[in-house]
Parts: sequence; C-alpha cells; structure tokens
Amino acid sequence: FAWPRYGVSIARLLSVLVIGEEVNGARRWINLAGIQFQPSEIAKFTMILLFARLTRLYGQDAKTFRHGVLGFGLALMGILVPLALEKHLSAIMLMGMVAVVMMFVAGTRTRWLLAGAVFVVVYISFMGYAGDRVTAWLHPELDPGDTGYQILQSLYAIGSGGLFGLGYGKSRQKYLYLPFQYNDYIFAVICEELGLVGAMAIVALFAVTILRGYWIALNARDRFSTVLAAGLVTLIAVQTILNLCVVTNLLPSTGIALPFFSYGGTALAVNLGEMGIVLGISRGRNRRKIQEA
Repeated sequence: FAWPRYGVSIARLLSVLVIGEEVNGARRWINLAGIQFQPSEIAKFTMILLFARLTRLYGQDAKTFRHGVLGFGLALMGILVPLALEKHLSAIMLMGMVAVVMMFVAGTRTRWLLAGAVFVVVYISFMGYAGDRVTAWLHPELDPGDTGYQILQSLYAIGSGGLFGLGYGKSRQKYLYLPFQYNDYIFAVICEELGLVGAMAIVALFAVTILRGYWIALNARDRFSTVLAAGLVTLIAVQTILNLCVVTNLLPSTGIALPFFSYGGTALAVNLGEMGIVLGISRGRNRRKIQEA
C-alpha cells in the first residue's frame, strides 16, 4: 500500500493550502468535525514506508546514482514540495534528516548523501532559520521581551528545578510565563518539576528505546523490515534530539515536538502506531530470514 498511501498523503498536504485552518500564523491543520488533523504527521510515516518499499525494489541498484539518488530524491520531493508551499520548515528539516539515514541504510553512496545534507542546510538557511532565530539563540538576553523571551523562560524553568525538582505538578513557569509549555517546551517543565535526576531518567528511557529500535532493525528478517524499522526509529530519535537541544538552547528554535510527551493528537497517534509497527517487526525477527539479492 506504499504507493497509494503516497498519493493520498500528497493530496492531503495540498488540501491544507485550500481548506486548512490557520493556527498561530501557520496553516498546517485540517478541521474534521471539530477535530484538528495534521496531514504532515501522516506524510512522515508515508515517506518512510515508501523508502522501505523502494529499497526492496532497487536491491543492489540503490548504490547507483539513478536509483540511489534520483529514485529516492524524486519520491522525497513529492512530499517536500507541498510542505514548502505550507512553509512547514521544521517538517522539511526533519524529513530530510530521516531520508538521509534511510538512503544510507539502503546503500546510497556516502558522497551523494553529504551533498544532499549540504543542500538541506543551505535551503533552511535561506528559507527562514537564519536571522531572528539565530540571533535569539545566540543572544536571547538582547531581546528578553520578544524573540528571546521563550528561550529565557525555558532556561529559568530548567535552572529552578535543581537536582530533584519542585515536585510533580508544581512547576511555576507553566503558568503564563513559558509559551507552549504543553507542546514544544514541555521538557523544560519536566526539568522544573522532576529536576536533573528525573530529566536524565527520561532521557535514558528515550536512549534505551532508540537503541532497542535499531537493534530490532538490524535483526529484522528482510530488507524491507530493516529499512522500515530504521526509518521509524530515526524519526523518533531525530525529533527527540532536536527538541531537547532547542529546549536547552543548544540549537535555534525549530518547532519540533517531543515524542510521546508533547500535546497533539495526530502526532501522538502516529508515534504510537509507528512503535506498534516496530514491535511487529521485532515479533517476526526469529523467523527464518529471507535471502535477498
């Protein structure tokens, strides 16, 4: 079902431009009977599914420029172009990173992947991740009332948590101080309530989940399952790393949520479904491996 899902995902992304609902200045949601639905979350899974399908189809030909670069690249552009029209730069960055990892697993030569990574960085630099965001990241104290406000409030929350935190549910910064404390910056509230010890425990849980996911991918019974599991785990890993780096001001703000923690029905449902697929691949790993060319 990879190709039909791919076509439906593109249609959903394009429909956002026509019937999408604008939230906080961004048009990325469709309202279905009072429920907000974000097509880009489904598109991330669809891209990973299609890349796994193409990997199985190409086999050893994934090492060639025609298949390993043009084949995967054209498939990726079908998703990225509608996202660019939505100006959904965080999703473009995220999907570009996941695509590079999956192409590497599929067998695409490293020199072409490096060229693709450079292109993604240049694109993001010219399309809005430079300028104010970088300035706010490097010097949030220069504009504490506007561009640097969210970063400073996040750091205040992290710092006030200390070693053991203020106690579960006792955060102060989440009350009208830290914007989007329930979404992109929820980890700052976790640090404030649970302290360094609690925050590190959560980071350790993410690390174990990601490492176990890659182990499942390496031990899958066929190439399709290997690449599919690797892509799904990489999606969780990249989102987690970027979110933690943004909240702690190691990277400029990207608007990427923390998997399983941030508020958002579409993202949570998709993340849980993706982990279900990884568990399904793990369940079949003890069966006889399929010999492929």
